[in-house]
Amino acid sequence: MIYELRRYTLHPGRRDTLITLFEREFVEPQEALGMRVAGTFRDPDAPDTFTWLRAFPDMEARRAALEGFYGGPVWRAHRDAANATMIDSDDVLLLRPSGPELPSWERPPAGAAEPPAALYVATICHVGEGFAEFFAGQVAPALAEAGTPPVGCLESEHAENTFPRLPVRAGENVFVWFTRFARPEDERPADLSMLEPRLTAPPVRLRLRPTARSSMR
Repeated sequence: MIYELRRYTLHPGRRDTLITLFEREFVEPQEALGMRVAGTFRDPDAPDTFTWLRAFPDMEARRAALEGFYGGPVWRAHRDAANATMIDSDDVLLLRPSGPELPSWERPPAGAAEPPAALYVATICHVGEGFAEFFAGQVAPALAEAGTPPVGCLESEHAENTFPRLPVRAGENVFVWFTRFARPEDERPADLSMLEPRLTAPPVRLRLRPTARSSMR
């Protein structure tokens, strides 16, 4: 699978407008073209952002699916309303699985309004070669023992962007893992001290609350 981790910067106060539009109009049409909308989130620490994940079987399937969606009638009908909420949509990491696949639940139907109680924490690390093996062998067991096991791991996919109309962050080597807490009050910070010698920049930690129709719940 190929994943995009997409983080949009929005005009102040427009996040709920975009999420309502996205969950009503964009989920099923994308999935009908072979994509999977894996997760959609609010970041409680960054109210003017929208973070989401989508997945594709491979890079060629990504090209065909994105051409079909962004050249199709659904996007044409709603792109102006969606784009009007956004300042920037180019913060995109192209990733592939490196360990456990991201969890998925049955998606609630269109019109669902009650978000799940869960909190996900995504830790994004800029790393050198061999980090995935180090993480699997030493870090993941330590996190599990501490009660914060990774529920999904992704690393940079360095293939050429097959749909250049949508930019991705090129020239970066990152490793991303997700931790899930049933409730925000259950959150426990992970000890990242063992990672520091292996990182090329300070880690970025995103706290993500699933939206009402997110498959990651």
